[in-house]
Amino acid sequence: MTVALETVGLGKSFGALQVTRDVHLSLAAGDRHALIGPNGAGKTTLVNLMSGALAPDQGQVLLAGRDITTLSQARRVKQGLARTYQINQLFADLSVLENVVISLSERAGAGWNPWRRSSANSAVIDEAVVILAQLDLQDHALSLVRELPYGRQRLVEIAMTLAQRPSVMLLDEPAAGVPSAESHIILDVIAALPDHIAVLIIEHDMDIVFRFATTITVLVAGAILAQGSPADIANDEQVQAVYLGDGGDV
Repeated sequence: MTVALETVGLGKSFGALQVTRDVHLSLAAGDRHALIGPNGAGKTTLVNLMSGALAPDQGQVLLAGRDITTLSQARRVKQGLARTYQINQLFADLSVLENVVISLSERAGAGWNPWRRSSANSAVIDEAVVILAQLDLQDHALSLVRELPYGRQRLVEIAMTLAQRPSVMLLDEPAAGVPSAESHIILDVIAALPDHIAVLIIEHDMDIVFRFATTITVLVAGAILAQGSPADIANDEQVQAVYLGDGGDV
């Protein structure tokens, strides 16, 4: 098994409050992994530690076996680790195509410049169109982002993340704010992501979690309570007692 992303003994405190406790977590290449747990379990903090938004007090983050613990978020993106947020990070007054083109240009180390030679711009635009087609967004390419339903905006954010050519994607509640009748669109897109990309999602909708994930990790009070297949987690008495059985949110 090729390990795409791994945390080793990861710990983080804010003052006297320990929010991440000795977390050992690994994602195999192509993994479909869900991170669940009660409110306040430390899920977003853990993703922030993985992505570089926060620095750990203890432990390491390894990407394809390389220690990236001290790297910035930008450096981690360059090395293949990309993420989305609970609230989307988009250019609302630009078109869908322009948003993806900007992400592609940033990956290449140059901001989007309309005065670059036309052949270079054309290559970037062509790649953006391919990514939009992957997510069934091609018909919205010229629409302003702010004109799209929120569910489609979430897809644009995923498209911008894909433009970074990641080996690992961390998706923090990708269906947050999306009407339940449309959440299947997000799930279908995530399920159809290229097989070589390892995907970790934080998600409160258990229907989505059990349909998406091949592996589920349950986090409680900053520590891993259980990890296994969806069937393992559904039948785990501890998980039922502290999480699944109480009707609580992730």
